Amino acid sequence: MTEGNGSKGQRRREAILQLLKGQGRITIAEIVERFGCSEATARRDLEQMEEVYPVIRTIGGAMYDGMGTMRELHFAEKEGLSILEKEKIAELAAALIVEGDVIGMSGGSTNFLLAKLLKSRKGITVVTNAVNIAMELAGSQIQVVVTGGIMRHNSFELCGPLGEGMISQLHIGKMFIGIDGISAVGGISSYSEQEAQIAKALIKRSQETYAVFDHTKTNRTSLFSIAALSELRAVITDSPLTGEVAEELGRHDVSIYITD
Repeated sequence: MTEGNGSKGQRRREAILQLLKGQGRITIAEIVERFGCSEATARRDLEQMEEVYPVIRTIGGAMYDGMGTMRELHFAEKEGLSILEKEKIAELAAALIVEGDVIGMSGGSTNFLLAKLLKSRKGITVVTNAVNIAMELAGSQIQVVVTGGIMRHNSFELCGPLGEGMISQLHIGKMFIGIDGISAVGGISSYSEQEAQIAKALIKRSQETYAVFDHTKTNRTSLFSIAALSELRAVITDSPLTGEVAEELGRHDVSIYITD
């Protein structure tokens, strides 16, 4: 029987929300223990809550996103968010890469998954400012070019004038940019000023730019702008885009790739 508004299920979800607000995150096991429900019910609760509350599902639980666009997560936290969706996005991005390509990859959990998929490929050159992506590709048959700079510990991205100077000497074909937000007015954006600057430099030296992001980044504007939507060749995401974002992308003939 479906639980309606005001039902035991709704009261449980409201109680879960209060816990999330107080402690920032919650696990499936904790919900089961506290509320005496099954794991399936706990997962269904979090799925429903994600649709109406500032809640983001993680591996084994969920986290509260009430601080919205102003909060930056460490890579280890990002890596566990929407993992299945990101894996599919990475697979779709990998399908656009062919032997002989020179591609660029910024940091981010989706691009890290893309790097894992590329490890078995050959005849590709990867330019990246992300130390963890470079290390993931170490030992493969891929030529890796690492930009210079100072590493940000939250994301493992190298930023600053040293990297920007090196990038200005490069020619990149397809650039895959991980982002923190995308909106019609704000374009693609980042929590970090340094990462936004290095991303701009990479885009400037690229023939085509692909923004890779999951549905939690849609219709969000982070503090620092990376590029307008008109500067993109395509976006790769896991959920159909609607409203002003879709209209703006269509206006500038930006291709939209949606995972199955």
